[in-house]
Amino acid sequence: MTVRTRFAPSPTGVLHIGSVRTALFCWLYARHLEGTFVLRIEDTDRERSTQENVDAILDGMSWLGLDADEGPFYQTERYDRYKEVSKQLLASGKAYYCYCTKQELDELREKQMVSGEKTRYDGRCRERTEPREGVDPVVRFRNPLEGEVVVNDQVKGRVVFHNEELDDLVILRSDGTPTYNFSVVVDDSDMGITHVIRGDDHLNNVPRQMNMLAALSVEPPAYAHLPMILGPDGAKLSKRHGAVDVREYREQGYLPQALINYLVRLGWSHGDQEIFSIEEMIRLFDIANVNASASAFNSEKLRWLNQQYIIATPVERLAELLVPILEKLGIDPANGPNPSDVAEGFHERAETLVQMAESCRYCYEDFDIIEPKAAKKHLRPVALEPLADIRARLEALNDWSQVALSRTIEDCAEAHGVNLGKLGQPLRVAVTGGSVSPPIDVTLYLAGRKRTLARLDEAIDLIRARAANA
Repeated sequence: MTVRTRFAPSPTGVLHIGSVRTALFCWLYARHLEGTFVLRIEDTDRERSTQENVDAILDGMSWLGLDADEGPFYQTERYDRYKEVSKQLLASGKAYYCYCTKQELDELREKQMVSGEKTRYDGRCRERTEPREGVDPVVRFRNPLEGEVVVNDQVKGRVVFHNEELDDLVILRSDGTPTYNFSVVVDDSDMGITHVIRGDDHLNNVPRQMNMLAALSVEPPAYAHLPMILGPDGAKLSKRHGAVDVREYREQGYLPQALINYLVRLGWSHGDQEIFSIEEMIRLFDIANVNASASAFNSEKLRWLNQQYIIATPVERLAELLVPILEKLGIDPANGPNPSDVAEGFHERAETLVQMAESCRYCYEDFDIIEPKAAKKHLRPVALEPLADIRARLEALNDWSQVALSRTIEDCAEAHGVNLGKLGQPLRVAVTGGSVSPPIDVTLYLAGRKRTLARLDEAIDLIRARAANA
């Protein structure tokens, strides 16, 4: 049997973290078993589905590298097929027309609520044979009244549903459009889906879908229902936790490989290993090893993992990714060092590419003020003489390389009988406006001769002014 999985998002919203993990697990399982991964857009909710959301889903999938072998298929292009199958069920007596009005159904529901009964359709049109004038009927599936549905879920284990608890669900609305459960059954059957991997909020849909598949004489797929992702506070993941459009992570400077690596560990593990290449994920992943309990989303862990991927990414590739982020922040990459040199200098200390871009701003632009705390601590009168000396030595330097800069700074520190930090930190504050940057030789190299000398002049003037006013 060739394994066929499917990811079936609804374009009533964008692609968020929970959906991405579902897509990832479907994709990995298909790749692991050399099967087929199908992408299906479930867009039958015509009021809420938008092309903008479709584009967002496709763009997010593309960015993450979750390429489909087949699709995308659109349910709105398959209406004729749904009608055909509904006629098949009607002809075999496994579905029927229901002529109940909305008012009648509302009254039934209210009566059941008052009496403490479970609200559900009572089957009053189940044996009806005559049409009702002036009413456009819906089509309902004739669910078995007895027996049970057993789901051997690959994550949840054995789950039993009793048919007497289920009502006759609508499969075609009065306007001829299909309902979710019916269209899913027809699609999974027609597309030969062997494994349905999805969120556990769909578990209660399984008995209805399995009964419809049985009515169509179709073998049901294997089911695997993934536990939800929780926020750090234990509540359902929401926007405040990170359940946002997955493309926002791209805008924030996350690498797609890092996000994929983080999500695969939400519910699945392979020993204590934290970092996996895509090839390793494909080789090791098995849906049978997914944990049945919920996982917690940890943004700090994601940032740490992203940093590991930034460190491991070739600087030329980092530079390609960094340039558009610099431009979006209003920083001109042509007004300073080669972005590859910046990536080399900052890649070990940046958690995201946006953080890298913000941190290297002083390499491309002048700053208005030096951080007050940093200036107070490091730009003191005791630093005046060493800073004036290093300024003169740097101006005389013919070779503005990291090696030459490092040697010049060391010689200056030795000449003044201070350790490297006593000179390096005031120098760093003067040139960058803050107290944190790459190693000082790298910092000066990236800032460049002109900016470094001009900023040292400003820092020296600041120290002299403070001394005069003391």
